[in-house]
Amino acid sequence: MNEEIPPPPWAPDWVPDSGFQLRLAGVHFDAVRIQGQLGEEVAKSLCRLSDHDPGPIVYELTGYRWMYFLLPPHTARVRTWPTYTQRYTSRTRNASAYVGVPALSGTTWPLAWRSVPTRGAPYVDPDLLEKVTGTENA
Repeated sequence: MNEEIPPPPWAPDWVPDSGFQLRLAGVHFDAVRIQGQLGEEVAKSLCRLSDHDPGPIVYELTGYRWMYFLLPPHTARVRTWPTYTQRYTSRTRNASAYVGVPALSGTTWPLAWRSVPTRGAPYVDPDLLEKVTGTENA
């Protein structure tokens, strides 16, 4: 056995091995989507407040450059979010909602990880995201 080859990084089972795949929101995770620079500012705040382990954040490299904050399943629906966000749960406006999830490495264009899921933070903490977006007492 070659002991010089490192083990693959830890990843939840909903992260694909290569490329990217669409995942049904509400099954593996819920998501809160924020556009462009505002999404980046929220991600930076989450990083600072979580000792640089905020949980999984996916961003689009084209178009509106949406940022997706992946929360534990069934947690986005029960919260109030600011008007500049969109939530993706098991049912959004009477339709299913899908979120693209990139692999941890390789070609994943047009998606990329802003922050990967880790054993310590397999999801973004919904309470912390509420705090950062200013909605914890809304």
